[in-house]
Amino acid sequence: MITTVTPNPSVDWTLEIPTLTRGLVHRIAAEHQEPSGKGVNVTRALTVNGVRSVAVLPSGGTEGAELEALLAAEHVTYRAVQVTGSIRVNISLTEPDGTATKINALGPTLSKEETDRLLIAVVDASGGAVWVLGSGSLPRGVGENFYARLGEAARQCGARFALDSSGAPLLAGLRARPDVIKPNAEELAQAVGRPLATFGDAVAAARDLGQLGAATVVVSMGSDGALLVDEEGVLHAEAVVAEPRSTVGAGDALLAGYLAGTLMADGERAAALREAVAWGSGALRLDGSRVPVITEADRAAVVVDDAPDLARHLRHPA
Repeated sequence: MITTVTPNPSVDWTLEIPTLTRGLVHRIAAEHQEPSGKGVNVTRALTVNGVRSVAVLPSGGTEGAELEALLAAEHVTYRAVQVTGSIRVNISLTEPDGTATKINALGPTLSKEETDRLLIAVVDASGGAVWVLGSGSLPRGVGENFYARLGEAARQCGARFALDSSGAPLLAGLRARPDVIKPNAEELAQAVGRPLATFGDAVAAARDLGQLGAATVVVSMGSDGALLVDEEGVLHAEAVVAEPRSTVGAGDALLAGYLAGTLMADGERAAALREAVAWGSGALRLDGSRVPVITEADRAAVVVDDAPDLARHLRHPA
């Protein structure tokens, strides 16, 4: 079982538009509403693919009730900690080529007592869990050491600790020595304070974060696939998606696939990375932040390389 923790969940509205032009009135072609937040998306993807998971999250206000109703409609197991503030609503504007423009709200301010109750709920929900994942931004009122505290809670439960965040919360969370972190290229560049132009740059940056405490670094790189960097070496995997529909939630699906892959592949790292990219590329084919049901065809489309060209340039340098 995999526990995900999303300190700042959301209700996501995805609006499909022909093209985004600043200053004009846009008429939508379609709209979708989903429960969201990084950890929530991971649990949704795991659930639809038959992997047991529980999402732990704060919930408050009318938006919190809506979030819980959406989770229940998808048969997602969750543990909600009631808070005073209202859960945020995020908006994504997606264009036909898959380009997404996101507008993320701030979310509620959590008190110290509410933050403590969230961590207690994690321990209560995680008996027998193999992984505890901390994921996403932190709401106002929550100290940047939250993920370090969560890592301690994960160890208390006998679980491995995964972390997917950015900025100061990511760097502080490294003190808990997570078993895996999953930055995207932009978050990785921010963490090490230098630009990334090539695969070699990304590998060097991942190794820097390994020195700070991460056992494994999985870097999601959009159309360039993903890198896995650990003490055994470097792996790269990618799959071609001819007609991407939306990038929203693709990184979350990739992480869900990696965590699932570690369970299904008995820790075989290449198989876990293949699973990760299969799930991530599957998400790219869907509208909004919908989660994919993964097939053998998705897995077969992934190419894994244990000696990637480190001089290869990133299509979108970070």
